[in-house]
Amino acid sequence: MIPIRQKTLECKDQEKINLFLHEEKTGFLGLADGKMPYVIPLNFVWLGGAIYFHGAAEGRKVTIIRENPNGCFTVSANRGTLTSPIPAKTDTAYMSVMIFGEVKLVTNLEEAVKAMQKMLDKYVPGYYDQPLSSTHLEKYRSSLGSHTAVYKITAQEISAKENPFQPEKLFNNGKTQHHDQKK
Repeated sequence: MIPIRQKTLECKDQEKINLFLHEEKTGFLGLADGKMPYVIPLNFVWLGGAIYFHGAAEGRKVTIIRENPNGCFTVSANRGTLTSPIPAKTDTAYMSVMIFGEVKLVTNLEEAVKAMQKMLDKYVPGYYDQPLSSTHLEKYRSSLGSHTAVYKITAQEISAKENPFQPEKLFNNGKTQHHDQKK
């Protein structure tokens, strides 16, 4: 793995990384489509050291994965702009995690149902009064007639960075450099 250049921003706290991946809603799957990058925003769950996502069983993403299954899944959250009287020191509070690994189709029905149930629990908690059935997952077809496929990336490498939120430096409308210079 290529080391993080700015070591002071590196986050190695696995509990914090896990919590972040459980809470954040959107991740970006990066794939290599020949010489061109292809990045797709996706809903996801972090489960057992792997990212799970779902989608159609056909299309550009699936074609790319078949040709080159290496992928990077990135999750990032902007926590706000941090001000400084010195323009070059204005910054962003954030956390980001990059997970590198091979994208694989989940062929085990029990594993796929478990991942999809975790997605339902994450995105619509308490909405359904019954757990997802394997029959539903097997038989469901999209409006375009495609079967739903579940994919996973088992983390071979994880890189995390964080610039912590600092409430006293947070920008808000009406704040000027004079507010920070008074401190």
